[in-house]
Amino acid sequence: MTTEFRMPAASKWHALRAFSLGLAAQIAVGASAAAQSTQAAGSQLPALMDQQKESALALSACPPSVASKAAVYVLDKSGYVKVRDSQNGFTAIVQHSLPTSQEPRCMDAEGTRTHLPRILKVAELRAQGKSREEIKRFEADAFAKGIFQPPARSGVDYMLSTENTVTVDEERGIVAPFPPHVMFYAPYLTNADLGSVVNRGPAFVAGEGTPHALIIVPVGAHTDSGHAAPADERSDDLR
Repeated sequence: MTTEFRMPAASKWHALRAFSLGLAAQIAVGASAAAQSTQAAGSQLPALMDQQKESALALSACPPSVASKAAVYVLDKSGYVKVRDSQNGFTAIVQHSLPTSQEPRCMDAEGTRTHLPRILKVAELRAQGKSREEIKRFEADAFAKGIFQPPARSGVDYMLSTENTVTVDEERGIVAPFPPHVMFYAPYLTNADLGSVVNRGPAFVAGEGTPHALIIVPVGAHTDSGHAAPADERSDDLR
């Protein structure tokens, strides 16, 4: 099962202050945007990107101190391929929970060990023409057999890119922008465990109740020197 953010979305996300007011106060996705994303979701495969641009986009999820030595994966027609090895245990990749979503992730060694294999396999199965239902069944079976494993310790998964487009409604194929945030592994955790209600609050759980559940903490736009730059400013990271 892929990680899904089920929450209201806004066309623009500018400041951390918005989150202190609660996600319930955010503007919902417009009807026209929802219609466009639903229509685009008809494709079963994500659009392929230029390899250098995709690498830069993946690395834009990382803090600069991590990006320079993280492994990088890019998507091709048969699945993901590694274009750079890791020197620090981190891995940068642009996940596509839906074909139209775009989720640059920068996961630590524990996420690389546990979350990454699932992401790679889903992309491989999708490229083979497997349906969403077939992929979900495969994932459930793989977790049951121990082929996929939940994280065994706490850890961090950065999503600091300003170009996140995440799944809002998986069944309807709706995606929307989401601000930079940090995620922490929390297998089987629910929003009730955090005291959150329907993914509202300064922190909430994505994929709640699953082996790959994550605590999401929005951090606002990363325009200062302490965060990674947008993808078009990061091409030097692969040199």
